Amino acid sequence: MDSVLMLGGSGQAGASTAAMLRQWHPDLPLTIAGRDLGRARRVADDLGTSAAVSVDLSRQGLGLPDGSRHSAVVATVWDKHLLGLQYAQDRGVPYVSISSGLSDIAPEVVAGGQRPTAAPVLVASHWAAGVVVHLARYAAREFDRVDTVEIGAVLDEMDAGGPASAADLERWADAASTAMIRQDGVFRWTADVAVDVPAADGVVLPGQLAGILDVPSVAVATGAANVRFGFAMGVSSGRRAGGEPSHDIRIRLGGTGRSGAPLERTMHLVHPGGQRPVTAVGIALGLERLITRQGDLVAPGIHMPEGLVDPEYAVRRLLGSGATLAHQPIG
Repeated sequence: MDSVLMLGGSGQAGASTAAMLRQWHPDLPLTIAGRDLGRARRVADDLGTSAAVSVDLSRQGLGLPDGSRHSAVVATVWDKHLLGLQYAQDRGVPYVSISSGLSDIAPEVVAGGQRPTAAPVLVASHWAAGVVVHLARYAAREFDRVDTVEIGAVLDEMDAGGPASAADLERWADAASTAMIRQDGVFRWTADVAVDVPAADGVVLPGQLAGILDVPSVAVATGAANVRFGFAMGVSSGRRAGGEPSHDIRIRLGGTGRSGAPLERTMHLVHPGGQRPVTAVGIALGLERLITRQGDLVAPGIHMPEGLVDPEYAVRRLLGSGATLAHQPIG
């Protein structure tokens, strides 16, 4: 099998994902690609049985030698020129994107739509590359009808990621001063973005609603007429307890249970390793599906994480990575 080309593979998200893939699939060839060849080589050497290359995301062919072969392309940095996507399409191999954001996906979707038979394109610019959507779908199994989904994520201020992650957050924030929500079945943008975000230990942090792909993905996947996503940056529950920064995700669902009675549930996911292993799981879940390490062959075209990954399998992988999951019945 040809190697998976990890664009930005020497950055925090890329290196964490590569390590996760090495753990899950020790025989999977990986090529760590970055602007700094020395740094990419260090990551590849730590992984073992991996190659390192220097790439230029602003050049046709990414500056790679003619005849380079890869089984998939994973962009763990913003592929702003879409030349990573073009590289994958030209070779007919799957492509994964995690950094475009709700405000940036139009060119990516158009590029995928114009060449619908070229390659599978996974648009995974969700929080943690789709993990929240998988969790919401998992929690929704208990419901006959889901009416409301409220999502909150706490990003520890000491675990905000590397320069690429910081640039993504800044770009997404600058792109819109409003946030997308679904209200009474209608997707709309709201300027009223201030929101309280509870951490896993119950401490409430001031946060804001986000214009993020999770909102339409969760709404369509669960059928909920009211969906919002809030995030806060501050002290996580793990650090408040005297440990390392954790990553806290809270999902509250309201609707009707299988018996027909009103039902509310709250799910908390906490990872003591912070946001990097959670994001790595999200990316790895999508990739292993695209390269048929899990499930059947994926057809060319545009895909979302929730269309490819079984939520129960996603939860097992999250728990296996060290996350904890708690369910709190409310009514």
